[in-house]
Amino acid sequence: MTSTASPTTTTAPPAAPGAAAEVELAIGGMTCASCAARVEKKLNRMAGVTATVNFATERAKVVYGGGVAVEDLIATVEKTGYTAAQPRPAAPEPPPGAGQDAAGPAAEDGAGADETAALRQRVLVGIALSVPVVLLAMVPSAQFDNWQWLSLTLAAPVVVWGGLPFHRAAWKGARHGAATMDTLVSIGTLAAFGWSLWALFFGHAGMPGMRHGFDLTVSRTDGSSTIYLEAAAGVTSFLLLGRFLEARSKRRAGAALRALMELGAKDVAVLRDGREVRVPVDLLAVGDRFVVRPGEKIATDGVVAEGASAVDASLLTGESVPVDVAPGDAVTGATVNTSGRLVVTATRVGADTRLARMARLVADAQNGKAAVQRLADRVSAVFVPVVLLVAAGTLAAWLAATGDATAAFTAAVAVLIIACPCALGLATPTALMVGTGRGAQLGILIKGPEVLESTRRVDTVVLDKTGTVTWGRMGLVEVTAAPGGSEEELLRLAGALEDASEHPVARAVAEGAAARVGPLPVPERFVSVPGLGVEGTVDGYAVLVGRERLLAERGVALPPELAEARAAAEAAGRTAVAVAWDGRARGVLAVADAVKDTSAAAVRELRALGLRPVLLTGDNRAVAEAVAREVGIEEVVAEVLPEEKVAVVRRLQAEGRTVAMVGDGVNDAAALAAADLGLAMGTGTDAAIEAGDLTLVRGDLRVAADAIRLARRTLSTIKGNLVWAFGYNVAALPLAAAGLLNPMIAGGAMAFSSVLVVSNSLRLRAFTPST
Repeated sequence: MTSTASPTTTTAPPAAPGAAAEVELAIGGMTCASCAARVEKKLNRMAGVTATVNFATERAKVVYGGGVAVEDLIATVEKTGYTAAQPRPAAPEPPPGAGQDAAGPAAEDGAGADETAALRQRVLVGIALSVPVVLLAMVPSAQFDNWQWLSLTLAAPVVVWGGLPFHRAAWKGARHGAATMDTLVSIGTLAAFGWSLWALFFGHAGMPGMRHGFDLTVSRTDGSSTIYLEAAAGVTSFLLLGRFLEARSKRRAGAALRALMELGAKDVAVLRDGREVRVPVDLLAVGDRFVVRPGEKIATDGVVAEGASAVDASLLTGESVPVDVAPGDAVTGATVNTSGRLVVTATRVGADTRLARMARLVADAQNGKAAVQRLADRVSAVFVPVVLLVAAGTLAAWLAATGDATAAFTAAVAVLIIACPCALGLATPTALMVGTGRGAQLGILIKGPEVLESTRRVDTVVLDKTGTVTWGRMGLVEVTAAPGGSEEELLRLAGALEDASEHPVARAVAEGAAARVGPLPVPERFVSVPGLGVEGTVDGYAVLVGRERLLAERGVALPPELAEARAAAEAAGRTAVAVAWDGRARGVLAVADAVKDTSAAAVRELRALGLRPVLLTGDNRAVAEAVAREVGIEEVVAEVLPEEKVAVVRRLQAEGRTVAMVGDGVNDAAALAAADLGLAMGTGTDAAIEAGDLTLVRGDLRVAADAIRLARRTLSTIKGNLVWAFGYNVAALPLAAAGLLNPMIAGGAMAFSSVLVVSNSLRLRAFTPST
């Protein structure tokens, strides 16, 4: 007897009584924030279970105990009407020729892309077919003989095929005793479409020469000669557009994690029997020795076995100055070897590396964010049943009072159409679309409506230093020549020698010198002294450039004036470079990560918005405090690792503050995700950009203040739209129930409410930045 083996999945065991376990579930089938709320509510009703469901990431983070198994959690979700599964961990990139697991991240991203493309197709087809239907119905002069049958031909695909996602969701909710906004959309559009079919085939609406007039009340028209195809098709198309915008933003939810995992090296030169063999990085094992050449990424965490170099760790630690490493020093995967050849012994691989741990931090921070529920979705659980009851009550009351089934059904349909949440569905996406469009013109990218509410409450802004407040690259900021010496000659000789070096500090000196004195001579002799500096011959002079210790080892002492300049530079957090030739010290050059010209103004603007700035950096305290003084920040947290950056954000949140984080590096990604509002500098890494809620494309910190102002204005517009939409429904429902609005007028009023919402959103185009 043979059997088909099912795919192997990792299943968490049941939690022992009194013990707690944690699992993440991928939830499928959610169409609005109220769906996430329903799943969360059902899970939290289970004994010993605490769950948080994030609609944006379609993930549920569940802490369970008391003997509950993961299978029980999945079964509960499925009984609620949705799907649940344990997502597989992101696997390393497969070797060339290997197939990719269909359940991997690439497959998930592809599935999201397919879903968005399908929804886009429905939107385009729906709009193209709906526009002529609406025009024919609302403009009597455009109506011709048998125009109603053309309207039916155009509207039917929109209502049936275009609205299929709404109908499916409504049916699924009905089977599980739930009502959402999909329920109203489906019932309203199908009721209008169904009535139109009845009027066309069994009433008088299908007669040649029929024209649509505008009547205010049910009693003034024969319902059997009236069709509502424009309401059915228009509502469907408008709400499909909103659903498409929502799906597009959700698709990017997991991009931060993928950006982090893709940061590391893809292959590595491993030493096997004295030979270099290049293999995929996922084949590395603890204890393997591998070679890292200048300019290459270090493949995994390890210890230097041979060689000396400077390692640029700014992506992971925030250190603006590359760190000199020698045998015995620890190095981190994904950092960049800038100069010498290194042989490294691997100490941690795969999921144990620092990069992988940072990826887990970003994932945890994202899943820990409470899903922001739209106001329309929060009240839909009450609004939808109320509308259905009002429609049923209207039908019964009219039948009892008049005995006229046509008038009764017409009034009931008017209630459903007037209550159909077209303006509610447009309130958020239209304001978001205009706000984000204006933001894009100003270099501000807003990822979605879920980030806007935080901007109103933010009271603290945490600023990463490197690449955010400062330029993120070394530059020559001060030149001190010895008494009687020439600054130009100092720069020319020192710059010429440093120009032959690949060390970032040397590059800063060489570029700064060339910018000030012009073309530099070529050294006749050049020798690099690892960890100390360089020496050589330029224009016949024996030149030394490097640390004071290099000069001391060559018998050259700094005079008091230069020693004072060196001490002052180091006290200000700068790197001091001593220069000597022909046995005498000639000057001191100060190199530092320079503060951006606009950073001080940006800090003032953030304060004007009521925000308290905090400087957060992995750099040493002297550097951080010097930068903070220059830009006007009092609160400084320095010398922190990426994990500690997250802890600082959470500590501020525990103090009752609502925290915005501005950063640009991979080391900021987890903190950006953990903050109530993440603002990523677009000049930074993909991981930081994807983890942030707002992206500042220009890299100018002043744009952060503009971004918060624009986000607050967009949120205010959305709330104004929702207030109007709800107010319109509350006011119009009694009129429709009383028979004072027939479905045609109801459809017109509904369209007018949508126009008002869109017009209000368009006012965001007038937003002006302060920069």
